[in-house]
Amino acid sequence: MIEVNYVPHVASRPPRRVPHVRQARLDVPGALHHIMVRGINKPAIFKDDEDKTLFLERLGQNIIDGKCSVYAWVLMDHYVHLLFKSGQQGISAVMRKLLTWYAQYFNRRHRRTGHLFENRYKSILCDEDKYLLALVRYIHLNPIRAEIVTTFKELLDRYPWSGHSALMGNARQDWMDTLYVLSQFGARKKSARKTYHTFVAEGMAMGKNPELTGGGLIRSKGGWSQAVSARRRGQREEADERILGSGDFVNAILQEAEEKTRCQLKLRRSGKTITKIIEEECTKGRISPKELKGGSRRRKISTLRATIAKRGLDELGLSMAEIARHVGVATSSIARAVARSEEEG
Repeated sequence: MIEVNYVPHVASRPPRRVPHVRQARLDVPGALHHIMVRGINKPAIFKDDEDKTLFLERLGQNIIDGKCSVYAWVLMDHYVHLLFKSGQQGISAVMRKLLTWYAQYFNRRHRRTGHLFENRYKSILCDEDKYLLALVRYIHLNPIRAEIVTTFKELLDRYPWSGHSALMGNARQDWMDTLYVLSQFGARKKSARKTYHTFVAEGMAMGKNPELTGGGLIRSKGGWSQAVSARRRGQREEADERILGSGDFVNAILQEAEEKTRCQLKLRRSGKTITKIIEEECTKGRISPKELKGGSRRRKISTLRATIAKRGLDELGLSMAEIARHVGVATSSIARAVARSEEEG
């Protein structure tokens, strides 16, 4: 039997949710990330199979370009789950290019305007050793939990919009790392598939596991029962709602992330601001700040905006919304400019 860190539901009541300030997304290259994408106000983000097909094609290309490894995925009408290990560019570059392109395509094809996705996709950085297999199973059982697929073997094994069918050898997705997942279940592909199939089937009785998608301290501790137990023993551990793993894992990730933050703070304290970045880039590009903020779509100005945005993101850790305010365009325009710049080079 494959050992998985799964914590069953217990009767203890979780603490009341306390409003908190939204934290910056953790983007550690080479780490395992569970990504969740929903439409703004939860509308359908896929109208038909053509939408899903094109989304997968672009996802696959971006994954290959970003040198990432995908282990699990599912497309539902209203949301997407992805489990992948990021390359050196991290998750932001891949997701930004994918979602910016798809929103433009979707609006154009379905003759709509406005934002398609929530401003921020949800991203949880995960301890691969403890949670890889549990997350693969959780993600691939989504069609069963949503009652889109009613039988496991006959339908889920051939369901075209999840990575489960690829793992079972019934679909081909060259950009998905099926061999790595199957290697967790055995050395021979045929027997590994059989063991994997049994493992996923056993998960049907477990229902939805909120530990894998939310929970702050509960998630970082490995489940509500473990959080209660630790509290009774008087133990305290590092916890962060953006991370799925033990206290030691959380602490190690935060230390790595804080190094980047320290570099950004150092630049800020030295007097570096988005205004100074704009002045520097406008001088180099021989474009006045007034022209930059005038909303022009000239390629030279769009390229300049992308350069300023990238520096604001990387050097100062600013949000796209804040950068957009300083250059006089909408946040979506900054997102498109950055995605286009990353795609070109």
